[in-house]
Amino acid sequence: MGNPQSVLLLGGTSEIGLAVVEAFANDRPMRVVLAGRPSARLDEAKVRVEKLGCAVETVDFDARALDTHADVIRKAFAGGDVDVAIVAFGLLGDAEKAWTEVDAAVELATVNYTAAVAVGVGLGERMREQGHGAIVAMSSVAGERPRRSNFVYGSTKAGLDAFYTGLTEALRPDGVGVTVVRPGFVHSRMTEGHTPAPFSTTPEAVAAVVVDAVRNRQEQVWAPKPLRAVMSVLRHLPRPVFRRLPG
Repeated sequence: MGNPQSVLLLGGTSEIGLAVVEAFANDRPMRVVLAGRPSARLDEAKVRVEKLGCAVETVDFDARALDTHADVIRKAFAGGDVDVAIVAFGLLGDAEKAWTEVDAAVELATVNYTAAVAVGVGLGERMREQGHGAIVAMSSVAGERPRRSNFVYGSTKAGLDAFYTGLTEALRPDGVGVTVVRPGFVHSRMTEGHTPAPFSTTPEAVAAVVVDAVRNRQEQVWAPKPLRAVMSVLRHLPRPVFRRLPG
């Protein structure tokens, strides 16, 4: 699993996901499946990865269309085994609308949690059948202790994190690895216009952590790595102290 021959990226235009694909492809050309909504951005991602010498396929994938996810997974595996599958789609959303408007809250929950569970079940089933593989789930430190400033988003990531942490144990007997990745603030399209938090990082730096984790079969990693200690402290702060921290 240190040098995969095939990678599936669910969230085919994700900047972090593409950085992970590129990091793996630096070692060897691979078969890459980019799953995302048809768009100019998906076409650009395909060209970007092809320039690395990879054979790239695209599969139509809409996280909101839950009833299509089983077929998406089927198509992604139709060309052969998938060594590494990266679950990298998600929404940040408007933090205030997310707790005052039902539609906004439901959309965040559907894309960030329900859809992630749906594809996780499908990936687990297919990788058990092939007898090997690694699943990478992009969580967030926001899910470790949700804050007032983004608690709906944080709650969706907490759910995703718990599911894939449990999936790690469920798939262990079958030789399938699961890595839960907990990045902090990442400079990307998703976070444009937001004030960077301490320990902010880049997609490329997160990708380096992910590749190392897959190669060493690590089950939980933080990006950057010092966030593990920071979050350990924040998780145990008394609530009166925690709520006084800057948002």
